Parts: sequence; C-alpha cells; structure tokens
Amino acid sequence: MALWHTEVAGSRRLAVGPPHQGPERFLDPGLTLADLLGPTGPALADIAGMRGTDAVGEGTRTVAPADAQPVWAAGVTFERSREARKEEAVTGDFYDRVYDADRPELFLKALPGQARGPGEPIGIRADSTWDVPEPELAVVADHAGRIVGYVLGDDVSSRSIEGENPLYLPQAKVYEGSCALGPCIVPVAEAPDLDVIEMRLTINRDATLLYKDSVRISQMRRRPEDLVDWLFRALRFPAGVVLLTGTSIVPEPEITLKAGDRVSVTSDGLGSLDNTVEVVGR
Repeated sequence: MALWHTEVAGSRRLAVGPPHQGPERFLDPGLTLADLLGPTGPALADIAGMRGTDAVGEGTRTVAPADAQPVWAAGVTFERSREARKEEAVTGDFYDRVYDADRPELFLKALPGQARGPGEPIGIRADSTWDVPEPELAVVADHAGRIVGYVLGDDVSSRSIEGENPLYLPQAKVYEGSCALGPCIVPVAEAPDLDVIEMRLTINRDATLLYKDSVRISQMRRRPEDLVDWLFRALRFPAGVVLLTGTSIVPEPEITLKAGDRVSVTSDGLGSLDNTVEVVGR
C-alpha cells in the first residue's frame, strides 16, 4: 500500500492505494504528510491500517507527494555520473574528488510546493542548449532523519550550463519545473529491497521512442542512509524532507530534451512518473 497526494475540488487530500493502480480511498481530510513525518502525528508506516473516509472517485488528480517538505539532491553518487560530469566540464578533476570523498555533494533542489507531480510539465531552460532528465530514487526521511519511504524523482538538469562552470550548478539544477516527484510514496516495509530496485527511463518524441536506459540502485557508491545522515548534520526538518539520491542514467550528448517530449521514470513496486517537457524562462 502506498501514500498518494491528490487534489479534488480544489482541496488537497491524502489517499492510499497500490503503487501501480492509483489511489483508492481517502484518509482523514485534515491529515498531511507533515503530520506523518513530524514528531507528534501518526507514522507513515501506519497508513495501511488507517481507515479511509471514502473512496477516491472521478475528478481526482494526483499531485506531487509532498507538502511542507523541501527536496534536496545528491550528486556524483554513481561512477557513470562522475564520468559524464567530467566529460561536460572544462575542468573535471573536482568530480573525482567529490566522488571519492567522505562528504557527499548535497544541494537544495526544490522548495516546498515547487516539485511537479505526475502528468504535470517539467521544464527545460530557454537559455540552455543541452537538457536531460535524471531519473533518481528519492528517499523520504522523517523529522528524526529516519528513511521511511521511497518515491520516484526526476532531477531535470542543464548539462550545458553546469558544464560551462561548476559554480553555475544552482542555475543548471534549480528553476521552474526542474524537479518532479511521484506517483506516490511507498513505505519502506512495503517497497522492494534497495539492492533489487531498478530505475528505468524512456524518452518519447512524437510517439516514437528516442531513448531508454536502466540502472540498479545497488550500483550506487553511497548508501541512502549515509546521504541522509550528512543532510541532517547541520539542518533540521521538522516536517520531514525528500532527498534525491543521484543517477547513473546519462543520455549521450546528441540527446537533449525538447518541448513536447514525454519522459517516463518507472520502477517495479514504486510505480511510474510520467511528464511532458515545456520550455521555461527566456
């Protein structure tokens, strides 16, 4: 059973349902994800036993499964990511150093309310020439830094901007529509084991497959719990936090997103996150 964040008649409601089937029944109207991740409310692990108020009906839209939580991200956690960022950069030796270092690369990806949900558009910058999706496993941590759930994420990025100068990373990574989450949060106890989770990416253009690839989370150099531990060392998240854990899927330089492309991130047991691309900014 998974946790879904929905919108119906202009109001946001939490619901439960299987990851690959969608939300089936609403939870209490006043319950929020911040309650489930905070110090005083029920726990995310308890959702399967919660009594729903009514069935989810027509007119219900699925939105990003986050409310008061910021989205952070980790970089260079896979060997392929290190090599790709060295290839795009003018000087790439610092990517070797961060890959091998004890301290990981962590950066803020999206403020609360900014992540796009299933079916919503993801953005590519108008002033960028090379744009890629980065399918990632995101972990959901509660107020105490405990990983309590998993969700699919897309860390949309401008490789041309970051490649020009690594100090441009915030502009390459953080802008309108650069982060997508969904379709739902799967509690750890309900999710596949980390070592068997496989992330899959497809990009379709004009109803034709443009690109596909996959990666197993077991190939990650760092463990998600270590990344969360670093994130919580000097920050508090009383309403919880979502952390994207990095990618190893890097399209070739000739592959760049265009408006209208359809991007799908899927994983068995976690569902499918589907978004269409739009151009943002000037």
